[in-house]
Amino acid sequence: MNDMRRTILWSVFAFSLLMLWDGWLRHTGQPSMFAPAPAASVAEAASGAANPASGATDAGSVPTPSGTGANNAGVPVAAATAASGAVPGAAPAAPRQQLVLTTDVLRATVDTQGGNLVKVELLKYTDQDHPEKQVLVLDPAHSYAAQSGLVGAAGTDLPNHTSAMAPVTAERTLADGQDALVLKLESAPINGVKRVLTYSFPRGGYVVGVKQEVVNTSGTTVRPQVYVQLVRDGVVPHSSGFFGAPTSYVGPAFYTANSKFKKVEFKHIDDNSTEFDKTANNGWVSVVQHYFASAWLNTQDTSREFFARKLGPNLYAVGMLFNLGDVAGGQSKAFESQLYVGPQEEKKLEALAPGLELVKDYGLVTILAKPLFWLLYYIHSVLQNWGWSIVALVVLLKAAFYWLNAKAYRSMAKMKAINPRIQEMRERLKDKPQQMQQEMMKIYREEKVNPIGGCLPIMIQIPVFIALYWVLLSSVEIRNAPWIGWITDLSVKDPYFVLPLLMTLSTLLQTWLNPTPPDPLQAKMMWIMPLVFSVMFFFFPAGLVLYWLTNNILSIAQQWMINKQIEGATQKA
Repeated sequence: MNDMRRTILWSVFAFSLLMLWDGWLRHTGQPSMFAPAPAASVAEAASGAANPASGATDAGSVPTPSGTGANNAGVPVAAATAASGAVPGAAPAAPRQQLVLTTDVLRATVDTQGGNLVKVELLKYTDQDHPEKQVLVLDPAHSYAAQSGLVGAAGTDLPNHTSAMAPVTAERTLADGQDALVLKLESAPINGVKRVLTYSFPRGGYVVGVKQEVVNTSGTTVRPQVYVQLVRDGVVPHSSGFFGAPTSYVGPAFYTANSKFKKVEFKHIDDNSTEFDKTANNGWVSVVQHYFASAWLNTQDTSREFFARKLGPNLYAVGMLFNLGDVAGGQSKAFESQLYVGPQEEKKLEALAPGLELVKDYGLVTILAKPLFWLLYYIHSVLQNWGWSIVALVVLLKAAFYWLNAKAYRSMAKMKAINPRIQEMRERLKDKPQQMQQEMMKIYREEKVNPIGGCLPIMIQIPVFIALYWVLLSSVEIRNAPWIGWITDLSVKDPYFVLPLLMTLSTLLQTWLNPTPPDPLQAKMMWIMPLVFSVMFFFFPAGLVLYWLTNNILSIAQQWMINKQIEGATQKA
């Protein structure tokens, strides 16, 4: 029974760490240990990536108007003539420009070819591999851009994300005291329809207001549709970190009130096996990466079509298509939406659109992770330091599980107290296994010890600790957050490995406090396994190691106290 108890405990411990490690691999974009590696290499995928700065994204397709027999994903339509400006009824193209706009929190680049947002730098976030650079969300290196435009009836060209536009406003920097920086662009009329595109970049925010105005200069009524889309290649960026691990999972995601949050991987777009609502009166579309996201939003109760399609070699588009209704000759009609490009700050995302906070993906442990983050966020509002907030959160969790832990540690302490009797009995009856088992059960009954009594409390806590692991791994609030001294960023590994070393020592001390297995091989494994698993923590983010170290220290204190209580009671007896 003693051996079985240890086997169960070590199995639970090993399985938990194995799942944490597999979770780390999947969260950083690497293949799961339980799934085959992708067939195509990153190098092969990268060779097909287009560069929007050179005009490659101009060749992106325009969504097919609904009601023409096309599927909901939209059938790509050649836009080469639109990109070159040779569209029937269009004025000569204006000189192409890259307009750079700067607010207090971001620097955005708008391409006048289509009025597309082709680059966004977040000024308050630095690249962890290259601290001299700002984080890029919309990134030309990955053909990552936000596009919008108009779709006409079948066979009718209207201004879209490939049509030349001219800037109307001159301001490029958010002035002191100004609430928002506004950029207005106009296209030349195409088939009598002019598109006026207005961006509004707010002070201190990442939600860009986007207004598309349709001006009908013809004498006939038109019925255009409006689309918004995110375009990106399928390449996962790599870092110089542990084994060159990818920095994040990257991929599209859709949300509707009916189906909730749906990830749509690039490979599923390739083989046309995507699963998401194609039509709804609500919802949004996004591209997600570790810590950051972009998303087209429209919170109005308005009918929309969702689409995801492949534009070319390793180039994809996801977006929404809206009906604008009739626009009579000489009249105009505007359509407003919002573009979010920024960090996955959970509390702020919740306020922007239903379900938008789900871009911060906790996976299967969401039901536990969300309340844990709420508690961590509340603690930080008081302590104003994420490192000490992690410590305080672990203290609260240990207090919540105090009696469960006490039961487990009391069982371990009793086992340690009677271990000399067990060892002597095993040695005396080593040639009589049946009698040895009977004698062992007799000792357990006399001492009122349950050899597996410490397993259940530990197993109950495992989901909570795994959920906390995901909270710390996923929270952009902890990115670049300092703790004390040498720990200047809790989201990356300890540069001097001090916390992992302390964590290893604390794990070994915990092992020493536990009863020694009577079997010599088990006794050796009891010391070797903590060392083997501790190697992983040398490459985990410092915040995760701090959490585990704090948990170990509190566990040691509680276990030592209970051991002393049991020893005192044994001596009195």
